[in-house]
Amino acid sequence: MQEKSLLIIGAVWVEPNSSAAGKRMLQLIAQFLERDYKITFASASQKNEKAIDLISLGIDAVAIALNNASFDIFIKELQPTIVLFDRFMMEEQFGWRVAENCPKALRILDTEDLHCLRKTRALCLKQQRNFSINELLKQDITKREIAAILRCDFSLIISTFEMELLKNTFKIADTILMYLPFLFDEITESQQKKWQSFEEREHFVFIGNFFHKPNMDAVLTLKNKIWNAIRKQLPKAEIHIYGAYVNQQIQELHNKKEGFIVKGFAEDANEVVENAKVVLAPLNFGAGIKGKLTEAMLCGTPSVTTTIGVEGMAGDFPWNGFVADDFSNFALKAVELYLNKPIWEQSQLNGIAIINSIYSKEKNALLFFNKIEEVQQDLEKYRTANFLGSLLQHQTLQATKYMSKWIEEKNK
Repeated sequence: MQEKSLLIIGAVWVEPNSSAAGKRMLQLIAQFLERDYKITFASASQKNEKAIDLISLGIDAVAIALNNASFDIFIKELQPTIVLFDRFMMEEQFGWRVAENCPKALRILDTEDLHCLRKTRALCLKQQRNFSINELLKQDITKREIAAILRCDFSLIISTFEMELLKNTFKIADTILMYLPFLFDEITESQQKKWQSFEEREHFVFIGNFFHKPNMDAVLTLKNKIWNAIRKQLPKAEIHIYGAYVNQQIQELHNKKEGFIVKGFAEDANEVVENAKVVLAPLNFGAGIKGKLTEAMLCGTPSVTTTIGVEGMAGDFPWNGFVADDFSNFALKAVELYLNKPIWEQSQLNGIAIINSIYSKEKNALLFFNKIEEVQQDLEKYRTANFLGSLLQHQTLQATKYMSKWIEEKNK
């Protein structure tokens, strides 16, 4: 029997303390390790000091090059049973090489979130237009991302909203989509007892990676449109802004007198969120599941966010706090949550219900590995059924492959 082996091709090295995407990748890795997979993580990006030491987890870490036939030699020797692309751009770059040199490997795309959705929303916001499906369908990035989803054996979709979008708008077959949200242990009663009480907590908090444009925009919104209204009613309250890769624009918002305090990178995000009374996340655009909001629930900290913030995250469950798109209402709800203990405690309970029902690691991981097994049993038949996928693998439609070969020749 062939050894179970996984090759992950990452856009970046794994940084669980910097981003939700990093935490997500670590969760997936943990599930494969639990099932005794030999794991190789490969990336063409530069490593930095925030990346975790994969070798200490028993994972081979390999630097690979873009547009270079050295990857073909590498994967031919490795012959993994599964290849996981962490973002559609990695499938564009390396998918055809995997298909040619390792045809029997199961190809899985972890979308992280739908990039086309996030980017189109950002574009509409910038141009002061309403987001529409029509606008989404026009974008080149949408065509690229959907093509990558179709070429893979199946794709991991993190939010229920994105699942519905792919099935209803893009008519993608259910068989090549798999809903797999974040994977968390259930919140136990003993954990809840360790949480700080309403009285023990103080201040508001925002946390997010500042490479990620929705986070930049959210902090600017907090400072320019929300914080003054909160501060008028709560003159002693502070908001603490945490996150990796704080740039000058964010740093310049720091104002101790106004209680708007930019703290920068948090070594322990959980500790920061557990001590705060309320998480604020006025997200104007974005996609996928918001790590800062699941983190808030895991720490028993209620939150105020927007419709974009809660999208695809809570099913039919009441939110862990309030949802407000109007900024003056957002400020009112933030103050109410901060001052009203019964509402705050009920919001905390709502968060527990969401995590334990929707994000159960045990339940979701079991479905994921059942899917892997089912597809691997007759991969050829499964691929034949995905006609659009095989069409897009066809050489006449592989512009990315020939562009890559052209770059490779040019670089020689």
